[in-house]
Amino acid sequence: MLMVIGTAKLGEGALKAGRAALEAMITASREEEGCIDYAYAIDVLDPAIMRITEKWVDEAALVTHFQTPHMATFQKALGELDITILDVRKFQADDGAPLM
Repeated sequence: MLMVIGTAKLGEGALKAGRAALEAMITASREEEGCIDYAYAIDVLDPAIMRITEKWVDEAALVTHFQTPHMATFQKALGELDITILDVRKFQADDGAPLM
């Protein structure tokens, strides 16, 4: 499994202005073959920080994801918002195990 973990800084009003684009990206990405999970979350202690979490079956699925029309639309929308990507990294992981 491939995991993508990241953080982004949201400018004033960016979440409200970008909510439709974020929701569209999440919905479309979750429907992609090879997507295990795709989510954005606001940090409880700092609402100007958005956490990015993606899980893909493999590198090929992620490469395909970057070539989708909804990714192009999302990239354009991001360019119009006050959102700064701080850090996004990909990791190889196993399927995990229950913690409890």
